[in-house]
Formats: sequence, structure tokens, C-alpha cells
Amino acid sequence: MAGTTRKLRWLALVSYVLLLAWVIIWQSMLTTTYSYSAIFILLLYAGPLLLPAKGMLTANPYTHAWANFITLFYLIHGITVAYAVPAERLYAIIEILLASGMFTGCSMFARFRGRELGLGLKKAKKLP
Repeated sequence: MAGTTRKLRWLALVSYVLLLAWVIIWQSMLTTTYSYSAIFILLLYAGPLLLPAKGMLTANPYTHAWANFITLFYLIHGITVAYAVPAERLYAIIEILLASGMFTGCSMFARFRGRELGLGLKKAKKLP
């Protein structure tokens, strides 16, 4: 694995782990506007982030690519909370930064590692 690819993987992994931890801490301990059960928090907020865990840890470029769809949920959530709940704006900004770091790291890692492994979409045949 090339140096740039390795750095992008670490960006994706660190952002992923920190986002998972931050969402759990925020929703279980720091929120003041509503109170959910621990099971609900794990299912709704942490559950989707646990789906790509194995592929993220094993450096699978396909998993990194589709994990971006999950990351968009947290980006949208952060933007919505930052706009609608002024009391939790700082928490939302942290979520936005972590989700953006994960999105960037996953996207670029999937691209660079896919090229290294010779993966990619096949070009369509040209019609005469």
C-alpha cells in the first residue's frame, strides 16, 4: 500500500472510530433537549456505523466506498441539528467535521486503493 493510500486509510479509520464514539457520547450523555433509551441510541445512531466495521478494519476498498452512503446520514443530521438546535450547535459541528473527514478519507482511499489493486468499472464498448 502506497504512502498516500495509507494516510487516507488512517484518516478514514480515525474519523470512523471518533464519529462512532462521538455519536454515542453525544446522544447518551450530552444532549439536553430529549432523552432516549440506550437501546434506541445504539440502534438508530450507532447501528448504521457498525455495518461497515469489518470491511473498514480490513481495508476493503468496496466497503469504504459504500460506507460513504452511511456517512451522509450523519452529515445531514449534523447540519440539521446545527441549524435547528442552537444549544447543541457545537456538538453538531463536531459531528459534521468527523463525518466530513470520514467521507473524504473513505472516498479517496477507495479510489487510490482500487487503482492499486486494478479494480474499477469496465469501459463500455464503442459502437460503430
